[in-house]
Amino acid sequence: MKLRLSIWFFLLALFTRPGMLTAQSAPAHLQFDFCGEPIQFDFDLTPTPALLAMLTQESILAFYDSLNNGGYRQVVKVLREYKEKQGSDDWLFYQLIRQTAQHISPKANNYVRYTLFKWFFLSKTGYDAILTISKDRVLFYTRCDENIYNIPHRIYEGKQYVCLNYHDYGKIDFEKDQFETVAIAVPGAEKVFSYKIRKLPEFRPADYRVKDLHFSYNENDYHFKVKLNTQVRTLFNNYPAVDYESYLNIPLSRETYRSLIPMLKKNIKGMSKRNGVDYLMRFTRYAFLFERDTEQFGSEKRLSPEQTLLYEQSDCEDRVALFFCLVKEIYDLPMIVLSYPNHVTIAVQFDKPVGNVIVYNGNRYSICEPTPQKQDLLLGQSLPELSKVSYEVAYVYIPQKK
Repeated sequence: MKLRLSIWFFLLALFTRPGMLTAQSAPAHLQFDFCGEPIQFDFDLTPTPALLAMLTQESILAFYDSLNNGGYRQVVKVLREYKEKQGSDDWLFYQLIRQTAQHISPKANNYVRYTLFKWFFLSKTGYDAILTISKDRVLFYTRCDENIYNIPHRIYEGKQYVCLNYHDYGKIDFEKDQFETVAIAVPGAEKVFSYKIRKLPEFRPADYRVKDLHFSYNENDYHFKVKLNTQVRTLFNNYPAVDYESYLNIPLSRETYRSLIPMLKKNIKGMSKRNGVDYLMRFTRYAFLFERDTEQFGSEKRLSPEQTLLYEQSDCEDRVALFFCLVKEIYDLPMIVLSYPNHVTIAVQFDKPVGNVIVYNGNRYSICEPTPQKQDLLLGQSLPELSKVSYEVAYVYIPQKK
């Protein structure tokens, strides 16, 4: 059943000077789609204090008080209800908050006000979040205890906070530009934000498109019609680099899973476990083109398994994520991720090891290279140039006993 959210609130949408909105007597109605769910807003407009060109603690506090004392309690209530009913992970819930803020106060009209609405809603739904300001710029942080890369971190009162909107500014010289923390205590804002994704939304089947994939294995051609949803790309557009455990375990959405995993199981039926894993390795290696993140995105970006299926090109970390997902879903074997200075690969534990063996914690793992190389590496073969290069075991997967 589709969840319809009706959010009644008083807000400003039109303004006579920067940061100042004027009231209107007639109620307005807005509706947008969030991951297949129709989100509806019925609201009236009410004045909000102007945000000065030079941000101050006082102007932000006045803005917060106007929202807190205004008609936003129902907005917060419905956001909470959505999260509880859908069981949304924090990152996906934050995407709903972003879209809510966008429809209340468009980013292009007033970036600062848009950011403060996001901060207000995240804080009022229980998350520990802070702001920092420098002249006309505002950075929005949330408390997070995980290892997050490529975005600013800040320690405040002994707690780690990570920045949610740094990408909007591109690059900031924090030695040159000093940011002041805005200390506004929001009652009940104690939750620690997590970037772990345990499930994707249940998108409408009609929102998927079909992507043709093919590769050859043992002189046989295999073709797949995988259902993919471009909304996944949007949801993870600004998702930062997280640790291997977090991004390797991002699941496939329901329709993508149903269009791919049963077909792979059908194709490897009757194969030995070793040959089946070899099949999955070669599917991951040869069904996609290779491209380094720096060339495709301009910086490091770890793609989830479904993102790897979505994009036409991917690198070694992305192949590891997809191969890990496929082996876990089909065979659920123990695996370790090996991180070299310039390469990432994966090894699988079989009943009987194959080829070059990696010994870790007394267990023997066989290299399964999911990234295309100059030579066609067999199961258990590693890159010759890495034979004397040190590596780090970046992640260990041990199946749960059933």
